[in-house]
Amino acid sequence: MSTMTAVGAVAPVMRRVRAYFAPVNRVAGVPTVFDAAQTGSFGLDAPPAPWVDLGWCTGFARKCGTKVAAVRAGAPAVAQSQVRTEVEATVALEFEGWGKLQMALAAGSQQMNLLRTVAGATANGSGGVAAAAVALTSGSTAMALNVGAMAAAGFSVGDLVAVDVDYTGQVGYVGSGASGAYVRQAADVGSDVNYVRRVTLNVGQVTSIVAGVLQLGGALLAGAPTVGMKVSRLVGFVDREGGSFFQEWSGLFCMDGEQGDRVIYHYPRLQAMQGAEEKSEVLAGPLERMKLAAAFRALPVVDANDGATVVCFRSYLPG
Repeated sequence: MSTMTAVGAVAPVMRRVRAYFAPVNRVAGVPTVFDAAQTGSFGLDAPPAPWVDLGWCTGFARKCGTKVAAVRAGAPAVAQSQVRTEVEATVALEFEGWGKLQMALAAGSQQMNLLRTVAGATANGSGGVAAAAVALTSGSTAMALNVGAMAAAGFSVGDLVAVDVDYTGQVGYVGSGASGAYVRQAADVGSDVNYVRRVTLNVGQVTSIVAGVLQLGGALLAGAPTVGMKVSRLVGFVDREGGSFFQEWSGLFCMDGEQGDRVIYHYPRLQAMQGAEEKSEVLAGPLERMKLAAAFRALPVVDANDGATVVCFRSYLPG
């Protein structure tokens, strides 16, 4: 007589959660797919493209809002089967670090770049009239921006830069690499030629300048610049409470077990479900650390294997 046993293991023992996000093509409605069967064992410091490592997070909490109801028949009514009447899932977390993408995800709406302004620009909450952008020349890559020796003199090591096209009346989603905003009508933006660079997520930091080339500390989200892209210097980032735009990203949350196992939560479509919020953590004495708090609602995709509508994939890789 033969018996069948399932592969089992003790409950995973985890330390921290690592967060990764990837763009959703908002125009086509196509998320970034993660296949745990192919790349589930990736190194935490080297996620597969186009996933972006946003570091460790705390307070990770996922909630299932799916509701199940009984289908009853007979007299008296007896439960004959069950159906799902509502499918919903949410995720909340706190980012340990601050950066462009962390702020964008936690902001919920547009996360804008504070472009350097022209002299005497009228003050404005999200930045005044921006200085003229610098055109790129041939040979630029995702990590090296060729602006020429003369233009490079206007940049310094440590500068933050936004790389994108001019605004020329585009409507709909704008921003290269990932949608940074939605323009309903060109009149809302007016004549701000720098608007796309104002909202783009395609940003980097200059780490060295050699022979007219700005070397960046990391690859641009949109990859190698395309024809027509220009570079604007910026001093920081700003988000606003309000607006009608919702951030939407694919999310991946990885928990490595102490015994070599791994739990992965893949949310193909996550939309921000709250505005900007911070959580404070007492360190020592009067010092507090401010962490970015984010919350998301999962939106559905269709699994190609059987046509099922789902909002999350949970994978377990035994040690």
